[in-house]
Amino acid sequence: MKAELKWAGNKAYAYTTNSGFEGFLDGAAKDSDDAKGPSPMEMILCGLGGCTSYDVVNILKKSRQDIVDCKTELEAERADTVPSVFTKIHIHFTVSGRNLKESQVERAVKLSAEKYCSASLMLERGGVEITHSHTIVELP
Repeated sequence: MKAELKWAGNKAYAYTTNSGFEGFLDGAAKDSDDAKGPSPMEMILCGLGGCTSYDVVNILKKSRQDIVDCKTELEAERADTVPSVFTKIHIHFTVSGRNLKESQVERAVKLSAEKYCSASLMLERGGVEITHSHTIVELP
């Protein structure tokens, strides 16, 4: 896996991934109206969300659950001192579908957190406290 970043002025960097995706990261995202993209820490949070969401949906599909949608919300706390690393992250899944079993959703979240999500495991090993919750929305 590779990525390349090129300074795009001020606090912004254009990135290209080895899979051909391009975008911008911008350290000014939180304090500028002309920011070109999310901050690097926001991207880490989104990466975690994508990693664990992929796992949960995939595990539920393999468990033959009739999943229609999965929304994942993440809320993070950061240290007050530099480096202002993540200290706590809470992940909440809203899983929608038909006849979803509570036990299967709990199992999927747990398996992602403890076995499959490399982003989650890496952050936890780095000292980040990660908690999880979920809601099931029953569809007709």
